Amino acid sequence: MNALTAFGLFAVTAMVVCYACEKRSRWFVLGFAASCVLGSIYGFLQGAWPFGLVEAVWSVIAFRRWWTNQSD
Repeated sequence: MNALTAFGLFAVTAMVVCYACEKRSRWFVLGFAASCVLGSIYGFLQGAWPFGLVEAVWSVIAFRRWWTNQSD
């Protein structure tokens, strides 16, 4: 496993964990947004620009959800 693959594995694992825990705290929504940024970086570095682009969009959506949900 090279460094890029390990980075991608970390990013996707973080996305899954944060997504699964979103109901517990809005901070997991922010963590999901951050891990989507990492996933986007991974996609672009790997050369899979459609994946990188979609992950970038997801990060904006998640960040907006975190920003507008100030209840916690």
